[in-house]
Parts: sequence; C-alpha cells; structure tokens
Amino acid sequence: MIPGGGQPNMQQLLQQAQKMQQDLARAQEELAATEVEGQAGGGLVKATVTGNGELRGLVIDPKAVDPEDTETLADLVVAAVQAANDNAHQLQQTKLGPLAQGLGGMPGLGF
Repeated sequence: MIPGGGQPNMQQLLQQAQKMQQDLARAQEELAATEVEGQAGGGLVKATVTGNGELRGLVIDPKAVDPEDTETLADLVVAAVQAANDNAHQLQQTKLGPLAQGLGGMPGLGF
C-alpha cells in the first residue's frame, strides 16, 4: 500500500482526512434535513423524525382517540415514534456507514 515500504505520505493522509471530514459533515447536514416517517396501528398514528432522530411531527387519526382508552393511544404514539427512529437509524447507516468504513482504510490513523 505504501510505495517502497516507506512512511505514509503525511500530506496525502491529511488530505484524505480532511475530505472525509467534509464528507461526514455534508452527510450529517443531509440527515438533519431529511425526514422519515414511522407509523403504528395500521397508520392511525404517524410520526415524522429527521434523519438524526429529531421528532418533527405527529399525526393522530381521530379514530385512534378513545377517551376511555388513552393507554392504547399512548402505546401507538410510542410505537410510531420508535418506528420512525428505526427508519432514521437505517438512513444514518446508509449515509454514514461508508464514511465510517473509509476511516478504517486510512493507514496510520488506527481506526
């Protein structure tokens, strides 16, 4: 990997690290701007979160509202938010996973 078996080119390593840092920052910005949805109860409750997990919206179908059974509604809300966060996590893996793997391929950084 290193020509002639010498030390890695520090300038090249620094350039690679700077590019990966820029790519990571760009991916994080994209995650913050991207919204994903999760739902529960066959769509009775829908939660929208950003790609980094910030809750942005919650829609509750009036059919899900039973004043005698608020516990079920609460469970549906929790399930919808969890589903949205699971989708956000998958998006994070898609966007950030290749960048994290790239860090392991840089000689001399010890990742």
